[in-house]
This record gives sequence, structure tokens and C-alpha cells, in this order.
Amino acid sequence: MADPSSYRPKPGQIPDSPGVYRFRDEHRRVIYVGKAKSLRQRLANYFQDLAHLHPRTRTMVTTAASVEWTVVATEVEALQLEYSWIKEYDPRFNVKYRDDKSYPYLAVTLNEEFPRVQVMRGAKKKGVRYFGPYGHAWAIRETVDLMLRVFPVRTCSAGVFKNAARTGRPCLLGYIGKCSAPCVGRVTPEEHRELAGDFCDFMAGRTGTYIRRLEKDMMAAAEEMEYERAARLRDDVEALKRAMEKSAVVLADATDADLIAVAEDELEAAVQIFHVRGGRVRGQRGWVTDKVENVDTSGLVEHALQQLYGEETGDSVPKEVLVPALPEDPDAVSQWLADRRGSHVSLRIPQRGDKKDLMATVQRNAQQALALHKTKRASDLTTRSRALEEIAEALGLDTAPLRVECFDISHLQGDDVVASMVVFEDGLARKSEYRRFQIKGFEGQDDVRSMHEVIGRRFKRYLQEKERTGEWEETPAPTGPVPAPQADPVALTGPAAPAVGSDTIPGAATTPVPDTTPDPDAEPREDDGRPKRFAYPPQLVVVDGGQPQVAAARRALDELGIDDIAVCGLAKRLEEVWLPDEDDPVVLPRSSEGLYLLQRVRDEAHRFAITYQRAKRAKRIRSSPLDAVAGLGETRKRALIKHFGSVKKLKQATIDEICEVPGIGRRTAQSVAVALASAAPATPAVNTATGEIIEDDDGGSTT
Repeated sequence: MADPSSYRPKPGQIPDSPGVYRFRDEHRRVIYVGKAKSLRQRLANYFQDLAHLHPRTRTMVTTAASVEWTVVATEVEALQLEYSWIKEYDPRFNVKYRDDKSYPYLAVTLNEEFPRVQVMRGAKKKGVRYFGPYGHAWAIRETVDLMLRVFPVRTCSAGVFKNAARTGRPCLLGYIGKCSAPCVGRVTPEEHRELAGDFCDFMAGRTGTYIRRLEKDMMAAAEEMEYERAARLRDDVEALKRAMEKSAVVLADATDADLIAVAEDELEAAVQIFHVRGGRVRGQRGWVTDKVENVDTSGLVEHALQQLYGEETGDSVPKEVLVPALPEDPDAVSQWLADRRGSHVSLRIPQRGDKKDLMATVQRNAQQALALHKTKRASDLTTRSRALEEIAEALGLDTAPLRVECFDISHLQGDDVVASMVVFEDGLARKSEYRRFQIKGFEGQDDVRSMHEVIGRRFKRYLQEKERTGEWEETPAPTGPVPAPQADPVALTGPAAPAVGSDTIPGAATTPVPDTTPDPDAEPREDDGRPKRFAYPPQLVVVDGGQPQVAAARRALDELGIDDIAVCGLAKRLEEVWLPDEDDPVVLPRSSEGLYLLQRVRDEAHRFAITYQRAKRAKRIRSSPLDAVAGLGETRKRALIKHFGSVKKLKQATIDEICEVPGIGRRTAQSVAVALASAAPATPAVNTATGEIIEDDDGGSTT
């Protein structure tokens, strides 16, 4: 690991001008390429205190052994040079998108004497006009089959074409009118190329001209009583309309645009692109990438634009590019796109109307693509096994943690404090084992104390299940006093576990007697006697947090005499793994499958906790002191509120005044008065913008 100060350029060496820089490792391999408006300011950011750098940036600068730069005249040149160097050197710390599949294109080989229409995959070739990409090759063939009635362009291979020219006999398509048969000289090369040009124009979105021309010719043929020709033209029009219907109209103004959306998390990002031509979605594609550099949404968009248009020219770059976030230097990127297109390109974020709605659709596709990618990655048995082995090695476990439980605390400014427990077995979520907790031991905000309580309650239930199922080993005594039950040496150390329904460890040497008192924390068992829910211990407990939360979890286990369950914490800010009684965290490699699994477990616990917290808060907000009145239904509640106007005014009313409400008797009125009198005072509502307490009409605060 290199010290960045060992290769830091001297003050004044770095020019204060636009340019592109390269970091190289000790073997002179380029590991990162970047661009900047000011090389001096940008490179200075890499040579600050390592503790202030993002973990990914810190890894890069400590891997590098030297840095060099190239000065350019403008930001546009820097963008182009950066793209060229990334393509040339393939740096390991740059974001690199990878296609999640090989997309088929509809291609027209304009570089041949007789252009051919065909399905193409792979790298694009010079002189070939591409349309798409399409989701399936059969979709291209259906479209081409419909359009060959009007544009009978060659579709045969070079071998078939040469054989037909040699024998003087066209193929079947030539006989049925779906090929102009240039192989036997029915049309000249110029006429065939004109047909191919018309085909390309129609596919590019200029559809109205051809359909209006065919309809005009059809009407003229009908007036001249050439009904057979008019019928053929009618069928041609219908064929073109059916080809157009295969791509739905999404933008009414015949817009040519590409819409780019990004879905991301801490580790990966998915990019989806919709290609809209003539107001219709002509193609869709997507990429997934690992976030190996410290990059935000703007940076991901810029990288996507470079990869998408780096090799494109002319009409392949649309007039309009819609993105979720603008790059760091949008003017330079727009100019770069305009240079590639040869005319102005609008790069912007859609704000309203159909384009914003379509962008939301593209965003949903990106999120689904990211979720699908994660599901595929998580479902791979080999990957899961490697992840568990890496976790065991990093944490010093004897075996892979086949069952992992993760706990997270959630609250809103100290209110509605709840916790979640999620379970992963063999690297896969087992949602039937998920559990939710309400913090009962105290009120207010204290994540460490909350974590201690939840871990203690969960494993107290585990010990109760072990006792209930008779899994503890007991030493029988035929005579004399009966010894106290001994703990399982594998699961427990120290004194015996607490009796069912007890929070203390019994000290008397007596035979355990089953406690028939209902225990709110005890869990029921299946009808066949097998333990349910909390009976199975994990090999690893993961908590969402750093050293304090890990220490609280370990302390809770120690208090119960459990020392064979490993504990770790995952701190979200730097993705560091903390162990009990360790001053320094365990830093797993960025590409580690073990880290990826721990993050999935932690994120799932956070999602489950915050969902419960929001539901609990919504229920509390909708609650009313009247809910505590037995026998008071929704109809009479509404009648009371309608009569008095508010709960506060109802609280000030006498029993006789409450009895005036239709349907409310004296006994119910007394119950209502008692419930409202014992209810806690409402928290005053506060204007978050000004900090003022919002007063109601009576001068009191409203809620």
C-alpha cells in the first residue's frame, strides 16, 4: 500500500487549466482516469488526509504509485480524451457499464452495393445504419416482414445473392413481391439504394409522408378504376400502419429523444435507456455496474452518456436527451453531444407533462432491473457459499454462518421506537422468521439501550424454548437434594438460564416446575411439538451500527450466559464491520461477496423496521381518546365530533351536554368523560418553518 504523499506533485507543478489525469500503480498500469476544469484543484482533493477521503477514493490513492496529466484547451476536449483513455486502458477504479444482455438491432448495410436488411448483434460496424435495440429478434423479423410489401429491400445473405445472380433466378421473396430482386437486374443499384433509403427514413420516424403518398396513389388508382392496384396499395398502407402499431405512441409531438434513468444503492447502479423516435419507443436497453469509484447520480449519468454516444455520429445521437440529473458540467457534455450529432442537442431534466411521465416509467424499469440483478446474484449457490465463507474468514468464525439474524432500531425523533429482526439462512432471506419488536423498557431515543433490550428479549425467548423442549442437560440425583438444572455446555456458560416467565436466574437447587402462567414473550409451538419462531439460534448476529451498538448486543448475550454466538455491526457511512472489544473495524474488500451479503441483510432489516415504524406512527396519528371507550362505535364517535366540533371541546363538555347527542346515554356519556379526563394532553402542533405553536380558535394549541 503506497503513501500518497510519496508521489504527490510539488506545489506549482500542476497547471490550473482543464485536463485529464491518470493514476498508475507500481506496475505502471493505469488504474483511474478522470477529467477536471482545473487540474490543480481536482488533484489537490486526492492528496488530503486519508481519513477525510471516501473509502473508495482512499483505496484508489493508496493503490496508485504515480499520477500524470494532460492539459487540453476546453472541457469538451477533456471529456473526449477521458472517454478515449477509459476505452484504451480499462482502468479498474472507473465505473464501467456492462450490458445485461446482447441486444439485437435492425441493421441496413448501406456500405454494400446492394444494401441488405438484417438482424445484427454485437459491435456496430461503420457504414451500417442501426435501429433499435429491440427486446427480441422475432420482433424485428415481424416488423421487416410487414414493411417489405412497401419497401422490397434485399434481405438475403451474400451466398444466396451470388447464387441467384449466377443462375438468373431470384429467391422466393423475389417471386412473391417482397424483394425487388436486384440480383437478377429487376432494379438498378441506384433504384435499390433509394428503396433502402426510404426504408431507413420510415424506420427513423418519418412515417406520415409515405402513408399519405400511398393513400393518394390508392385514391388515384380507384378513380381510374384500377381496382387491383388500389387494393394492393390499400394493403400496403395497412401493413405500414400495423408496423407502426408495434411501437406505441408515447410522445404526441413526434419527438426524437433518448430517456436515461438510474437506480442505485451503495454498491451498484442500473441504467435503463428508452429510445424514442417519432414519438414512439423504438428500442430499450439497460446496463448494470459496480460503483467502484466515489460517484453520484450525476457522475453515473455522465458515464452512461459517454458509453452510449462515444462511438455514435449523426442521427444516432438524438435531438433531445432526457436525464434524471445533469452532469457536473452540462454545457460541456451538451457541446460534446452536439459535435457528435452535427447539430444542437438538448440535455435536460423533464419537469412536466408526457416526458416526465415517461421518465417515471423508465425509472421503474431501472429499479426493476437492479432488483432483478440482485436477485439473480443472491440466488446463485456458488456466490452465496463464497459470501458465507468470506464472512467466516473475516470475523474469525470456525464455520460459515448458515443462519444470520440482523437487528435494526427505527424511530421518528424518539417517538414510536421499534426494532426489527430479519433472518437469512444459507444466504437467502427467510421472511417467515422475520420479527418486530416494540421498545418497552423505556421511552425516548436511545439506540444503544434499545438494541440491548431487543437482543436480550430475543435470546431470553430462545432460552425459554430450550427449557420447554427439554434440550438442557440435567444431572440426575437418585438420593439427596435434587441439583439445579445445568446449562447446555454448547449453548450456555455460567449459571442456569432463567425459568419460564422469569427475568432472573434462579439460585435455589430445586427441580424445575413448569409455569402455567401465560408469558407475553413466550412463543407458541407447532401442534407436533416442534419449537416455533425463536427456538433456533443464529451463528451470527448483525446489528445496524458501530461500536456502541455492537457492545450493547454483546453485553445482552453475556448477561444471559450465551457466548457461542458471534456478533458484529455494519456501519452504513463507511460500510465498516465492527467486532466486540475491537478498536479498529474490519474492512472487507469492495468486491467481496461477503460484504455484499452483509449489506443486503442490513438493508433488509432497515426496510422492515422503518415499514413497521411508519405503520405504527400512522396508527397513532389516527387514534383518538375515544377509542378507549368500550362500546363506542365509529358512528357515535362521528356524531360526538360533529356535535361538538373537536375532541378538545368535547373534553370541556359536561355529562349532561354529552347526553344531548342523539344515541348517547348517560352511562356512555360518563365513560366518554372519564376516558377524556384520563387522556394525556395533546402535543402542541408546531409550524416547522417558523417554530411557532399553531393555535386553534379557542386560543389553545391544535394537533
